[in-house]
Amino acid sequence: MTTAAPSVPVVPSALDTPVRDWRTPVELTLLGAIWGGSFLFMRIAANDFGPFPLVLTRLVLGAAILLPFLWKVRSRITLAHVGKLFIAGLISAAAPFALFAWGAERAPAGIGAIANSATVLFSSLVAFVAFGEKIGPRKALALLVGFSGVVVLASGRTAGDNVAPAALAGAAASFCYGLGGNIVKRYLSDLPPIAVAAGTLLCAAILTAPLAIFTWPSTPIPMHSWACAAALGILSTGLAYAFYFRLIQRIGAPRASVATYLVPLFGVAWAWLFLGEALTVTMAVAGVVILGSVVFSQKRG
Repeated sequence: MTTAAPSVPVVPSALDTPVRDWRTPVELTLLGAIWGGSFLFMRIAANDFGPFPLVLTRLVLGAAILLPFLWKVRSRITLAHVGKLFIAGLISAAAPFALFAWGAERAPAGIGAIANSATVLFSSLVAFVAFGEKIGPRKALALLVGFSGVVVLASGRTAGDNVAPAALAGAAASFCYGLGGNIVKRYLSDLPPIAVAAGTLLCAAILTAPLAIFTWPSTPIPMHSWACAAALGILSTGLAYAFYFRLIQRIGAPRASVATYLVPLFGVAWAWLFLGEALTVTMAVAGVVILGSVVFSQKRG
């Protein structure tokens, strides 16, 4: 979820403090590994849970971890905030989580992880189309190239299976992230970002609950799937969000966002290591194209 960066003290760059700032690349890598693991957890648990029950479990556990941050600012939350949090919860959590979980039932974990990397591009597109932000020729070119990578990803096959539905679901989820991030940035910036994250997860859980209850599996869910669902909610959602916003406070949002570039790399690596899912040529090409366009779009002219 994209959020406005709070005002923080200036932190020396890694080039200025090569010894003291060693923890920044370590923490960024760790966060990328945790978020990349979310696609592995979804791939394992989705078939046993189904999309909505898995998403509800993830949201409830993630929100439980972050609720103390929301409780601290409860006196600042108005009815207007509540309505905005429900909208943001639907767009930036409930919908994309469900789309990724649905895709995880149908394609390797790497497909969703690679599609997720288009979030930055969709965020720029939404800001340009809906809010009139200028993007310039560099970002415009990056958008065209990045979205062509999504087309490449959707055109591939894994073990003879068509992965287009899962790839398109992942792209739709990334669009939701981009749209939700813009909504949070413009309409919820008067609340601390981590409290907004807690509120959106809580509201998303409330919205998802009826669908999850209605589609809850009739057969017992295996323990390994429960373990993956717990890891998805506690580790990859609640603790990862808290870790991410702690990083933002220390090094700023632009540097903290580097962790998101590592997500597809770890997503593919974990799927290969634990599930034996191979990296296909189309996945590799799509990953390079999408990630390359994201990096290119973030460079200053």
